[in-house]
Amino acid sequence: MKTKLMGLGILALVIVAAVLYAVLGGGQEVTEITGLVGGEKLGLLEDEQVQDILRDRYHLFLDFNRAGSIEMVQEDTEGRDFLFPSNQTALEIYENVHGNPAQSEIVLNTPIVLYTRRAVAEALVEQGIARQEGEVLYVDMSLLTQCIESDTTWADLGLPQLYGTVAVGTTDPTRSNSGNMFAGLLANTLCGGVADASNIEEVLPRLQSIFQKLGYMESSSSDLFDQFLKTGMGAKPLVAGYESQLLEFAVQNPETWEQVKDDILMMYPTPTVWSSHVFIAVDEAGTAGIEALLDEEVQRLAWEKHGFRTGLYDAPSSIEQFGVPGVAAEITQVAPMPDAATMERIIAALE
Repeated sequence: MKTKLMGLGILALVIVAAVLYAVLGGGQEVTEITGLVGGEKLGLLEDEQVQDILRDRYHLFLDFNRAGSIEMVQEDTEGRDFLFPSNQTALEIYENVHGNPAQSEIVLNTPIVLYTRRAVAEALVEQGIARQEGEVLYVDMSLLTQCIESDTTWADLGLPQLYGTVAVGTTDPTRSNSGNMFAGLLANTLCGGVADASNIEEVLPRLQSIFQKLGYMESSSSDLFDQFLKTGMGAKPLVAGYESQLLEFAVQNPETWEQVKDDILMMYPTPTVWSSHVFIAVDEAGTAGIEALLDEEVQRLAWEKHGFRTGLYDAPSSIEQFGVPGVAAEITQVAPMPDAATMERIIAALE
């Protein structure tokens, strides 16, 4: 009898707990939304802490595949609730192709930077192409572009151990955002301002010549960064990427970072451009992703673990936490990207 009463008591407790769980919302069904994202955000979206917040607080699960920012907004959106490219130009292209989305919002920011090895950085500083302010390295885009166009060799810069002429490795600008943004930055540099319909045709042949020298280009920013880390100075002396990539790498791979931190350096182009990662809700279901990703705790994790400058952390004072030398406390020398029509003209010319 005693055992029976204990069993009934336990059953009653289970029922009460289940009722409370449902009433308080814990039992709410998780909604799954499907979309495409840029490869540089995979670490953030696969972060278990982020996924727990989205599930427990917003009853949401993001199912996604990786795609280049430019190609994702040009493709058919059938069966997709959201797209998560890496710049506002992609949003403008989306609107030109598909019309206005259900909703869109900038969720993350990170500047375009150049990654290199210490010997290359020192040579660029020695030649006056780059300069150092405190620990932060800056590259004069006009002088660097002159080197690229004039077929200056690495040996000319005091690096005889490197083969070939000066170049900046990028992703394919017709498919991937970081390459697309670097193409826009180069176009601005060649125009001596911001590239637009009035000046882009004049500099397109020069822009085409620069990219033709690069040969094969990766279609993903994460793949290019991975290759830069693995192949050494000889294969990729200088590449364009996102500031967030090195910060995330240092946090996620502390032992490896400790081994290479004295050789791998980040340099800020002057001017640079912001990569504004905009979440595009294709339909009403996709709009749930915007509120969830703008959650204050998600935004904090985006900075502290993945290096994205968010609305709360766009001028952070906690850069020392990464253990990465040369991170700028504030990004001040920034140029606007060319408008969508100009970027589409650039993409067409580089295809």
